[in-house]
Amino acid sequence: MNTAELLVRCLENEGVRFVFGIPGEENLEIMKALHHSKIRFITTRHEQGAAFMADVYGRLTGKAGVCLSTLGPGATNLVTGVADANSDGAPLIAITGQVGTERMHLTSHQYLDLVGMFEPITKRSKQIVRPDTTNEIVRIAFKYAESEKPGASYIDLPCDIAAMEVPEGPGRLMLTHHRAALELPDEDSVAQAASMIREAKHPLILAGHSAVRNNASGALRMFADKLSVPVVTTMMAKGVVPDSDQNCVGTIGIPETDYPDKALAQADLVIAVGYDIVEFAPRKWNGDSSHRIIHIDERATHVNKLYQPEIEVIGDISACLEKIAEQCSPCPEPLWAYNIRRERLEDAGRFTDDVSYPVKPQKVISDIRRVLADDDILLCDVGAHKMWVARDYPCEEPKTCIISNGFATMGIAVPGAVAAKLIYPDKKILAVTGDGGFLMNCQELETAVRIGTNFVTLIFHDGSYGLIKWKQENRYHESYDVDFGNPDFVKLAESFGCKGYRISRTEDLLPVLEDAFRQKVPSVIDCPVDYRENLKLAEQLQALSASLR
Repeated sequence: MNTAELLVRCLENEGVRFVFGIPGEENLEIMKALHHSKIRFITTRHEQGAAFMADVYGRLTGKAGVCLSTLGPGATNLVTGVADANSDGAPLIAITGQVGTERMHLTSHQYLDLVGMFEPITKRSKQIVRPDTTNEIVRIAFKYAESEKPGASYIDLPCDIAAMEVPEGPGRLMLTHHRAALELPDEDSVAQAASMIREAKHPLILAGHSAVRNNASGALRMFADKLSVPVVTTMMAKGVVPDSDQNCVGTIGIPETDYPDKALAQADLVIAVGYDIVEFAPRKWNGDSSHRIIHIDERATHVNKLYQPEIEVIGDISACLEKIAEQCSPCPEPLWAYNIRRERLEDAGRFTDDVSYPVKPQKVISDIRRVLADDDILLCDVGAHKMWVARDYPCEEPKTCIISNGFATMGIAVPGAVAAKLIYPDKKILAVTGDGGFLMNCQELETAVRIGTNFVTLIFHDGSYGLIKWKQENRYHESYDVDFGNPDFVKLAESFGCKGYRISRTEDLLPVLEDAFRQKVPSVIDCPVDYRENLKLAEQLQALSASLR
């Protein structure tokens, strides 16, 4: 058994089902070992696409997704997806080939210090320099990647080490997985948190992605319902409390002051449950440091002068919530929050029957919701459309609306949809993207066709980098250097072997979505959108912001 074969056996021991990547000269031994394993190798068309597939796989399953590349430019192409996973809390393992150890002290073709390059964007970055350390390095990489807060680990395998025989002995063993013990909160912090909640007149929950990752949705719903506490979620925690629940005020995080911000402004106590400051900066909701805060999570908070909890309740999130709830009685019915919720729903509902063209983004979101079941999955790329999805797309379950909002990376939706369809072949998978983000990784449509993942891609088509245009017009009343041309998206889709559609009437969007999901191949829908709604929303929300002063 050589090192590469042992590496692949270790991946099998970790339960890896797929490896996403591109073969290269320096990973030939790994590719051969994968070919003879139970693991399915998904050949992608760009290493960034492979990293995004591993990223979304990790986020949906909680198990590390694995991506593979060769050295040099193959490895550098992984960087964006690896950084996204590390920032967003998605477990991921990146593996690359490397030059032989006999060349590392020289100026050498395609050689980079990859361990050093990946160190700032991973939790663990190591090179295998002895065959008999492979099992330990792989187990450590997965342990780091999958432990709270999840993120990325990197393994560098020089080609000469990959071909070396692994000596008999402990170096060939498959290492056991140690399950972390359930950590319970200490009684004093629970009692102090309960006391603060009892004293509060307008408590409010700010739920973040850690509550989703740690399967605390049920406990959070129980807590909010029992105590009558309204909930605001970050973009990455959409669905952790159903949008249909009367306590769900909405999703926070768009650039403007919105209805959830109004709720936060009125709260006299913020109960931050699984909240990570990378998702939504404290300066955006606690700029004057006036909020009293309780922090509930599996780990202590990051240091930030505008996020200073009076109490930190650290431990299993579900256990923390259950123990605090035991010491609290229901708060008075939060009519103040219910009124804000009603205003938000009435605002969103105004566009259900709007047939103006180009299609208003609110109408697109409304039709998407009518087509997707509660457990189907929407993957949202980054751009102006992300603001509308985050704001207006109602979710009933966690992990059904995947938004990158830690690293917030364009180009994630199409490759992410490939991974989602591999995991859930029987669910409807929708990639929502702008025309800017779509062209960053549209090559993965060929991957999707080749491996039989028939998801739907919906393009918000406006011919510009819409979010930056929105910000420019909002700040300077003009825009510049953000417009571009596009190919014929229908012909482009068809050239890949996909089904292509173009929306020429707003009334056609719903039936086209329904037909697209009936196809046996991936489908692409070119939907012109009316982004004049961006500035209209900004004006509406500026008035809302003024009312809070």
